[in-house]
Amino acid sequence: MKALIKVGYACNENCTFCHTLDLREQNDDSDRVVWKIRRAKALGYSMVVLSGGEPTIRPELLTWAKLVASLGLDFGLVTNGLLLSYPHVTSELIENCRLRYVYMSIHGGDAKVHRSVVRADTFDQAYRALELLAGRVPDLTANCVVTNANLPHLRAVVEKLLPLKQLAIKFSMTQPKGGGKHAFDVIVPDVEECAAAVKQAISHGEMLRGSEEWPRFVHDGIPFCLLPGLHENYDDLKTHQFATMIESDEDDFVPVDDVAKTHPPECDGCSLKGPCPGLFRGYLESRGASALRPVRQKPRSSSFNYVPERDIARPKGAPCPIKTDGVSPYDRARTLFVRMSDRMRLFRTFSRDFSDEEMLHIKEGVGQVYLDISTKVSIDDFSKDLRKLVLSSECRRCEKRPQCTGSWEPLKEDLFTRDDHALRTLVGSLTGRILDLGAGEGPYLDILAPKIASGEVDYVAVEPDAGRLELILARAPKARVLNTTAERLPPDIGTFDNVLCLRAYNHFADPQKALEPAILLLRNKGSLIVADNIAFGLLRTKTQANRAENAPNNVFEHYRNDGAVEAEKALSGFPLKLRQKMETGPFSSNQWLLCYDRV
Repeated sequence: MKALIKVGYACNENCTFCHTLDLREQNDDSDRVVWKIRRAKALGYSMVVLSGGEPTIRPELLTWAKLVASLGLDFGLVTNGLLLSYPHVTSELIENCRLRYVYMSIHGGDAKVHRSVVRADTFDQAYRALELLAGRVPDLTANCVVTNANLPHLRAVVEKLLPLKQLAIKFSMTQPKGGGKHAFDVIVPDVEECAAAVKQAISHGEMLRGSEEWPRFVHDGIPFCLLPGLHENYDDLKTHQFATMIESDEDDFVPVDDVAKTHPPECDGCSLKGPCPGLFRGYLESRGASALRPVRQKPRSSSFNYVPERDIARPKGAPCPIKTDGVSPYDRARTLFVRMSDRMRLFRTFSRDFSDEEMLHIKEGVGQVYLDISTKVSIDDFSKDLRKLVLSSECRRCEKRPQCTGSWEPLKEDLFTRDDHALRTLVGSLTGRILDLGAGEGPYLDILAPKIASGEVDYVAVEPDAGRLELILARAPKARVLNTTAERLPPDIGTFDNVLCLRAYNHFADPQKALEPAILLLRNKGSLIVADNIAFGLLRTKTQANRAENAPNNVFEHYRNDGAVEAEKALSGFPLKLRQKMETGPFSSNQWLLCYDRV
């Protein structure tokens, strides 16, 4: 876990795109930096990384680095690397100051291109620094910010750095900030052209590298839809496991965020929206979103894992230590505390399956976080495997709640069984012909089986997995089964009194297209019942999380995590009248329900 400290914004280069161009006179004093280093230790981080501006121009650099090491922490730098081109400095930092992380700038494959970006003759020094660091610093990244000046020369960067092997070669889209904002049209490349050049450079590098593991090729600031096949190569502060950061003028750490980027409306419904960074806001404002190519009908995850990070003591009767110590370092989407008898346990997620906005909605908006009490790789019985977490009553009345990640505690009530009762009651009231779309193994077949056996119900199950249909027939031999998809119903199937879509809606690539044929077969005043689950966060041990995340992918993935609101909107164009609705919230399970009458 890393903490990023910006010590000031002065620099010994003059990059055209400089993010902090307007802040170069603003620098923190040494005593405050010392306090911030000690604060990082108190917050439980394992590494302190200094950034700027350029942190290596500060005369206190070695003093700060030695303090970090004396506290038992690893040390890191975000730097242009010029000071690190001196062997004695590099050796001192590595051998005596626990330098384990360097994120270093190099913006061309030769001196001419590099100089056109940094406006200084520093290429040889930067490359020498990388030579001294490669293989000696375990986490080393060479970052090339892509501008109009170096856009045609990215392959040369790969060719120059490839022999160093033990590093990551990164290409970052220019952020329209500071210098990039002031000279936007001159400096910032077209995002499609940037994506194409980065993809070509990475492909070139992978071809030259062959089967070797190193170097790695990564990217940042480019929407995923423009880099097909390279989604796993994404790289930012969070993938580097930075938890918090502090600017030179800030008084405490704050969560690392990505507010400089956004997903415009064109991204709605894109399967990549969760992990994708989107567009820089400044780029969107200047050039719009016409370059985006949203990706539809691709699977995505329906849950993410929080894992334990550390405990904070809280003796019985003691005031909240988070409120006393400061709430700002804790990310409201990516962290939460669990209240225990004599302590509070911090959990954190580094998942990239969901955007920060989505995770904040899941945790704070609809309160869908659960403790996994099972030993299973894949949860298959929510009521038995999960324990709902709710915000503690103390937190709900705290004046710092809007800024705090909060303390959560298990709820004794089984909300899944309670909420499922409404759905089971509806299913149990059905008679006549029933069409069950995406029937699976028949989760509600125990209710319908006696009616199927007696002839009270004529039940037709539609399911693309033949193995699951066999299980249905084993439980209800008189059932009729169709090994097909909802979109391909046979023309002679007839009409129905009821259509069910139970825990299948979010598995459809296109719910409107999937449900339309069945709705057209629904008799007047017949019922359509749709129910499914929204995404949720799971608190797991690290072993549980690793086992689940490394398990083989299930072929029946979710395509979306829609709730009742989204489903109701999708069904609004059909001849249906809503009779019953159950939404999700902080004191409900994650199951929602819509019941319609055909009109």
